[in-house]
Amino acid sequence: MSNNGQPQWFVVQTLSGHEQRARDAIEKRRAAEDLEDKILDVEIPVEKVSEVRRGRKKTTNRKLYPGYILVRMKLYDDEGNIDNQVWYFIRGIQSIIGFVGGERPVSVAEHEMSQIMAQGKPEEQPSKPRIQFEVGESVIIKEGAFANFEGVVEQLDPDRGKLRLSVSIFGRSTPVEVEYWQVEHSS
Repeated sequence: MSNNGQPQWFVVQTLSGHEQRARDAIEKRRAAEDLEDKILDVEIPVEKVSEVRRGRKKTTNRKLYPGYILVRMKLYDDEGNIDNQVWYFIRGIQSIIGFVGGERPVSVAEHEMSQIMAQGKPEEQPSKPRIQFEVGESVIIKEGAFANFEGVVEQLDPDRGKLRLSVSIFGRSTPVEVEYWQVEHSS
């Protein structure tokens, strides 16, 4: 596996919830240890997610791969041997568990990395609803004209964040369109 010493993306496992801490530690320490030419970039892929809290729509970033970060580095030299300085630097960061792939990590293919990075551009994509529903699932409408009615999900429209429900009104099944945040899972 010779990559002629070119930088490649590798997946690194972190302690859960410590992705940002690991990223910050790598970026801070690489300058101090003069590894800026070998460890080039650290990414935490996220997606934009919206939810309603206390009647207000809030958009947040959710990690696509919790417990993992992506590091662009020169892990292998021209002969295909692991660069021990880079290996031990990454392994020595406190919040890092290790490389995905064990003792001989395999890099992420460029086309896969392009897809991951495209997913992870929160400013370029519309937000997704945080709560996911399935067709045939029973839900309760918590806000709007049909508040406290129970319905069955007939159709999902994740792009618009809407559901089409079948609600029984006066004994007749009536189609109702609501937004994701207006309903909750029935128990």
